[in-house]
Order: sequence, then C-alpha cells, then structure tokens
Amino acid sequence: MAAVEPNPARAAETAAQYKIPVFASFEALLAADLKLDAATVAVPTVHHHAVASALLDAGLDLLVEKPLAATLSEADDLIHRADKSARILQPGHLERFNPAVLAIEPRLKRPMFFESHRLSIFTPRALDVDVVLDLMIHDLDIVLTFANSPVREVRAVGLPIVSPRVDIASVRVEFESGCVANFTASRVSTERVRKLRFFEPRQYVSIDYARQDLLVIRVDGSVPPEIAAAVAAGKIDAAALAKMAAAAGASGPAPGLSFARPEVTPGEPLRLEILSFLESVHTRQAPRVTARQGRAALELALEIQSAMAVHAQRAGLQSFFEASGV
Repeated sequence: MAAVEPNPARAAETAAQYKIPVFASFEALLAADLKLDAATVAVPTVHHHAVASALLDAGLDLLVEKPLAATLSEADDLIHRADKSARILQPGHLERFNPAVLAIEPRLKRPMFFESHRLSIFTPRALDVDVVLDLMIHDLDIVLTFANSPVREVRAVGLPIVSPRVDIASVRVEFESGCVANFTASRVSTERVRKLRFFEPRQYVSIDYARQDLLVIRVDGSVPPEIAAAVAAGKIDAAALAKMAAAAGASGPAPGLSFARPEVTPGEPLRLEILSFLESVHTRQAPRVTARQGRAALELALEIQSAMAVHAQRAGLQSFFEASGV
C-alpha cells in the first residue's frame, strides 16, 4: 500500500498513521515500482485525466472520484485506455451504493416522474467545479440509471452565490420515454437534504439518502381512477403524499393507499463502493457503476451547464456572474 500527498505535513501524518510510504506525486509513486494492483484517484476534477491516464497506462485498476473527468473527450480517452489495457475503471458515484438505492432498484417498474433535492451547507471544498458537477451529478447518475432512456430535452437555471461558479441550480430533464425529472441542488443551503422521490404506475417511492430510508406508497383499485392517474403522473405532489403517509402511520391506511417500508440493509456507502470495486478487481467483472455510465452522467451535467449559460444570457443575469468574478 502507498499514498500520494503533496502537502508535507499531511504526508507525514498519513505515513505515521497508516505505516505506509507516502509520495509527493503520482510520478514518484510510479517510479518506485511498488507492484501496485489498483488505486483510488481523489484529486481535483481538472487533474483526473492526467493522473488516471498515467495510472491506467501503468497497469492499475482505478476507482476515480466523480465526475469521471472534466470533459467528454477526457472521459472517452480514459475509457479507451481502460478498454485497451483490460483495466477496471469505476467512477465514484457513491449513491449507487446507498442501501436504500440497492433495496429499491430490483423493484423498479417504470418511473415516470422524479423529484430530486440535494442541499448542502457551504464549505470551501470542491470549488473547482460548480454545484452540478459537485452535488447534482450523484442524482443525475441515479435518475439516468432508473429512467433507462435517452435524454430528449434539458432546461436549467443556475446562479453563483458565494463562489465564482454556479452554487444553486434548478433543472428539468425530459427523456425520450416521456419520463420527466426535476433536480434541485444547492451548496449554500441552511440545511442538509438528500432526497429522491419518483412516481411509477400506481406507486410512489421516496428515498432519503442520508437516513437510508425507503417509503413505498401503492395505489390499489379502490382509488378513483383520476386520483390513481394523478399519482402515477406525479400531479399529486410528494408533500401531499408524505402527509398521507404520516396520517396513515398515526391512524391506519388511507382508503385505497397502502404504505410500506421495504427492508433496507444498513451499510456505509463508501465502504460498499470500495468493496464492490475490489470485487471487480479480483473477479475482472464489470463494476456496478461502469465508466460509460460515469460518462453518461458527465454528458448530462455538461448539457445542463450549457443550458444554464443559455438561460443566463437570455435572462440578462450577467450582473450575478460579474459580482461573483465570473
């Protein structure tokens, strides 16, 4: 085992704590020829390609922190290198290993309407990218996987608040299947929220990522057809259904609605992600989150960035960006 840490104080601390060699650069690590098999790349996004490409060429399997790369051309190059050398290349989309996601994925029917909220208190980290690549990309990956349909249209608005890049964003994505997804992401909130809600035919599902909690509300044949259709289409919003669920918990099920909390096996997503990666390294099987799925999430994120730029120009929001030094 070994690590790379350019900060001398942190390098000394890491070496002492884990009793491993710590190098000042990945070039020095490779020059040491330690016969390593795999590595995790957790550097600023702008450096993902340079570091990951060198490690792939050196024959290492990689777990690369999200997003996979800064641009699609960089992502394509990493995928090409991994394919050429038969290396494992797994993007670090952590929420795919959230126990609530693992529990609901086998039960998916046909999601047609998503509501995603990911809010975070401001911290001076990951400011090399905007909130879409920093936070929202987790939900983009989940929804792309669940919807399983090409993107048809993207509408987006975003504003910089306390950093030079977009800190808060609202996005609407329509898929070729007719499925629609609304995303809200903020890194300047006063609270932390990580939730995804989606509607399927006769079923509503709510995921709380932080609590690893899963709620399923089913609509049976006794519900008036117009209400069932509204639930399936997402026209009865999540807040209303959440109130129904709360009332049901207090006084029994509402007529025509059944509430269930499927069993979720507790687990730490980061640990599960690493174990899954190591399993792929050992078995040489494709990882649960493939590099091409990471590319798809990046592609949608970049399309959202373009849509935000178009909206900013159309709405005359230059003053917001100028005030942030953009």
